[in-house]
Amino acid sequence: MNHIALKMLMGDRGKYFGIVMGLTFASLIMTQQPAIFVGLMSRTSSFISDLGYPDIWVMDAKVQFVDDIKPMQDTELYRIRGVAGVQWAMPIYKGMLKARLADGTFQTCIVVGIDDTTLIGGPPEMLAGKLADLRRSDGVIVDIDGATTKLAKPAKTAGGKPIPLQVGDTLELNDKRAIVVGIAKTTRTFQSQPVIYTTYSRAMAFAPRERKLLSFVVLKIKPNADRQTVIKRIKQTTGLAAYTQQEFKDLTIEYFMTNTGIPINFGMSVLLGFLVGAAIAGQTFYNFTLENLRQFGVLKAMGASNGTLLRMILLQAVLVGIIGYGIGVGLTAWFGYAMRNSILAFKFPWQLLVFSGVGITLICMFAALLSIIKVIRLEPAIVFKG
Repeated sequence: MNHIALKMLMGDRGKYFGIVMGLTFASLIMTQQPAIFVGLMSRTSSFISDLGYPDIWVMDAKVQFVDDIKPMQDTELYRIRGVAGVQWAMPIYKGMLKARLADGTFQTCIVVGIDDTTLIGGPPEMLAGKLADLRRSDGVIVDIDGATTKLAKPAKTAGGKPIPLQVGDTLELNDKRAIVVGIAKTTRTFQSQPVIYTTYSRAMAFAPRERKLLSFVVLKIKPNADRQTVIKRIKQTTGLAAYTQQEFKDLTIEYFMTNTGIPINFGMSVLLGFLVGAAIAGQTFYNFTLENLRQFGVLKAMGASNGTLLRMILLQAVLVGIIGYGIGVGLTAWFGYAMRNSILAFKFPWQLLVFSGVGITLICMFAALLSIIKVIRLEPAIVFKG
């Protein structure tokens, strides 16, 4: 019976490929769009991820997400260092400054100032130069994406490619000279702005003069200290907010989930992909069953039970579901690989495979159910009708 079911399914090539293509489209949309969404959400907290080793982040109590900078007084750093259980605490400056390029244009950049002495908070990976070179006069480190795109020097000839920034090139940050002493690899940010690292004191010189400039304090707790206990002490002693790395990430992602239309936009895309795939696969599979009613009637007249016919239809649905799901997931993986070096946000965790698989299973169950109802109600006498 399984052989007969497969022969019936593949006998009409047009409808067979139509069902597979409908499921492929649904699988593609239900994996590609969520992968882009997950990539975007991961970029919202990329700055936190790149600065991976601090145990606790301390900031103003009104901060809602990582880019919602509410500066603190520098004296808060010393208050935090005095909390029991804190091994060390270092300042972090994070702000948006305009860089003046060689051709006179301006580009907004994310400037990160890290502790002058320890250089804690530096970029995760150096591609050229050394982190210690930040101690050189006017030294800055530029991320590779910014150095090759938005901060690149203009092409020497019309229509030529821009020339990437290299070690030794200069920029102007807030009308002050900055010398590139290194190129680093960082995770792209949500705004996709170039990221520039420098020392904390130099960042204070670059930044517009304000009474408060301290953005964050990152700290390490003592080996025998409890993280949540230290967080509670910081809140009670200073009145500031304190989070673990994962809590700060969750706070940032939750802000974008609840205060932007990004989840709704991607959710609508996924829902439409599911509905379109269900409509195409369901209708095509139902029409396929209608055209094969006589064959099912013959099998019933020969003594095949409803259970046997049910297994035949389920086999057909499972086969097209696996093929469509596999092609859709494969196309998504190929798309992600092709876009790996582009500005597009894309992240493909294994959970999306489960999500898409459940969606395709529901579509196949819906399509099979329409056919099963028709076949179960079928009278064998249809074979003898003209």
